[in-house]
Amino acid sequence: MARYEENRGDLGSAPTQDSQLYPETDGKPMAASDEHRRVLMNLLRLLEAFFAQTPDTYVSGDILMYYLEGDPRKVVSPDVLVTFGVGQKLRKTYRVWQEGKCPDFVLELSSETTYRNDLREKMELYAILGIPEYFLADIEGLYLPTPLMGFRLVDGVYEPVSPGRDGAVHASVLGLDFHLRFRDIQLYDPTREQWLQLPEEAAETRAEQAETRAEQAETRAEQAETEAAALRAELARLRGNP
Repeated sequence: MARYEENRGDLGSAPTQDSQLYPETDGKPMAASDEHRRVLMNLLRLLEAFFAQTPDTYVSGDILMYYLEGDPRKVVSPDVLVTFGVGQKLRKTYRVWQEGKCPDFVLELSSETTYRNDLREKMELYAILGIPEYFLADIEGLYLPTPLMGFRLVDGVYEPVSPGRDGAVHASVLGLDFHLRFRDIQLYDPTREQWLQLPEEAAETRAEQAETRAEQAETRAEQAETEAAALRAELARLRGNP
């Protein structure tokens, strides 16, 4: 879904001091539809929360990524990108030569107008740039060969990641399983054996768990009091019968 321009050419460096050379926006819409925007924003929030305690991990989406210094035409805007080792500071653009590396993971939400580009030119570009994993999701289930696709870079070529029996596709660089369910992308942490939740969902879960613990503690206290009362009654009975 994100934009892509001029993917061929030397990936070398041509220094420039003009900070205005690299625009922060191309004036195009963030998403193909409201549904795509919702899925994209939720996915970014899930990943941000997951990596919140990893200060060197940068999560972003729909940010202009310039990959050839001195040539603003060499630009792409991934829907989702994750980069390790560069820090969580806020950025207006992602310039590969300043960061010192390309993202480690990229995902595109494919639509009717982008899926061909996602499968061809963009895949070729990301392979040239050396991005280890590239995922595609078709939440409508209409355009890609399969609604959820993962690719892993092997010797400069993307090879498909085989889905699990439940249809999940594992992103090894992230350590997460991607699921496409009910026109939504859900993430599962196989190490912790738990689904990732949005911050408000996690807060609600914690509140429910705290309420459950309080109810269980109250029940245990009532049971203890009942048992103590029964013991007192039995002791009184025994004292009254020598």
